[in-house]
Amino acid sequence: MPVYRAPVQDTLFLLNDVLGIERYSNLPGFANASPDMIEAVLTEAGKFCEEVLFPINQSGDLEGCTRHEDGSVTTPKGFKEAYKAYSEAGWGLLTAPEDFGGQGLPHVIGFPVEEYRNAANQAFAMYPGLTQGATAAILVKGSDEQKAIYVPRMISGEWGGTMNLTEPHAGTDLGMIRTRAVPNGDGSYAITGTKIFISSGEHDLTDNIIHLVLAKTPDAPDSVKGISLFIVPKFIVNADGSLGDRNTLSCGSIEHKMGIHANSTCVMNYDGAKGWMVGEENKGLAAMFVMMNAARLGVGIQGLGQADVAYQNAVQYAKDRRQGRALTGPQDPQEKADPLFVHPDVRRMLMDGRATVEGLRALCTWGALQVDLAHVAESEEERQRADDLVSLLTPVIKGFGTDKGYEVATNAQQVFGGHGYIEEQGMSQFVRDARITMIYEGANGVQAMDLVGRKLAQNGGRAIQAFFAIVDEECARAKGDDALADFATRLEKANGELKAATMWFMQNGMANPNNIGAGAHHYMHIMGIVALGSMWLMMAEAAQKALAEGRGNKDFLEAKLVTARYFGERFLPDAGSLRRKIEAGSEAMMALTPEQFAA
Repeated sequence: MPVYRAPVQDTLFLLNDVLGIERYSNLPGFANASPDMIEAVLTEAGKFCEEVLFPINQSGDLEGCTRHEDGSVTTPKGFKEAYKAYSEAGWGLLTAPEDFGGQGLPHVIGFPVEEYRNAANQAFAMYPGLTQGATAAILVKGSDEQKAIYVPRMISGEWGGTMNLTEPHAGTDLGMIRTRAVPNGDGSYAITGTKIFISSGEHDLTDNIIHLVLAKTPDAPDSVKGISLFIVPKFIVNADGSLGDRNTLSCGSIEHKMGIHANSTCVMNYDGAKGWMVGEENKGLAAMFVMMNAARLGVGIQGLGQADVAYQNAVQYAKDRRQGRALTGPQDPQEKADPLFVHPDVRRMLMDGRATVEGLRALCTWGALQVDLAHVAESEEERQRADDLVSLLTPVIKGFGTDKGYEVATNAQQVFGGHGYIEEQGMSQFVRDARITMIYEGANGVQAMDLVGRKLAQNGGRAIQAFFAIVDEECARAKGDDALADFATRLEKANGELKAATMWFMQNGMANPNNIGAGAHHYMHIMGIVALGSMWLMMAEAAQKALAEGRGNKDFLEAKLVTARYFGERFLPDAGSLRRKIEAGSEAMMALTPEQFAA
């Protein structure tokens, strides 16, 4: 049977030793986040995910969701009860604004809870996760009346939420959407069209589902400039907040997917359904990106969660499974075989997993702090810098994070050998669930192009220059410490490769845009490697300091130092080979005709 243990100790190390969040106690939201309170929140969240969500993960995958003839959908056994417990415990209120009944805690505490939730049960986590994305858009772009009507019940868990973006013919190209919004004359609109791949589109967990739907008004431009956003509730909400008539929308079918079977991914049909515009007409793209950016960070956390739970199970199996003998001679002569841990190639996969998981967790946690600082830092300069870094690193956390998360999951499955291919072990589900993270909320190729095509040049390259400076400063400081100098030198070199790749794009991208497209994926991975390297340098410094001061778990801290060394030796050198791939350009990649691919 699969196992899962929430990594509370690692999260607390990041928050307290690496980030030192007590330094921010003077900022809004942080004042209530005392060390004792943070530890209590994370401990209880971990316990809830281990004891309530994880036990229904495998059974939910096997059972899946059921659509009935009337269009209603039933979630797997135990999900409704788990969702009720989740909502009653107030987990959806954690980082929500206090003005609407939330607890107002910083995202740097909310992100780890989101990781635990996704690792324990990604399909379940998507139900409140989509609601959070929809709520974020309403908070930023909605009217005061819309916020008052919808937000309190959405964050409480009473109502759910979705994002209805793409359509059968459109895919990522949202300018092609055909869903129409015709004014009714009373401030509402009649929404007609079909949306696909709508996660949590219909289910039995909440009393109402608030769909946020992209559509075009009659005279709108037939492009992305003509998109508007609408609130379209499953049940019309009366003036007093009670539920009225059923709206004219329905789940046409549930997609039969490779993974996340316990989340209802629906084809949604809107037949003149009543909706209300969010924000300005033809400005739906801006509102959509509020949802998308929140979702992309959330998907990066999904990749981390699946990597961690798969890694944990691979470690447990490597301890228990005996197979063959160590290359240096029997380690357990009294047994017929040694544990899998004696084999260097098994160690390679496990160390790769450990270095990736703990590095990604640090990057996501650091990124969450930047999300908070972008809103509440004391100076405009600090807020701007944090916002720049979030914008720059969102496609990296989503794209690189989920690429590596899937790789960790498949390597963890490989540790099991043939048993990893058997469903009862649970490894297949982790791999299948991880795979979607590379595709939805903007496929990872789109993330790479967003990074290279938009984020690098934004504001005259202000964000990437800030990133370079952070890494350079860390390396310069650490090179004065003999114990950290080797890692810092390696990271400095990798950052140099990233700078060189950036310069190559500047020199060769304008003349031939295909050069940018051909190298975007590799560039995203160089930046991911450097970003994780920066995190590992920070973790190594913090671990070394704690050991010197004689505090903390000695085994835990020494393992941090060894894993940092491993990352420096095995991951950072890849930056050079990726840069050389970028500099190969696009000529050979684009040379064949489509017919030649089939020759």
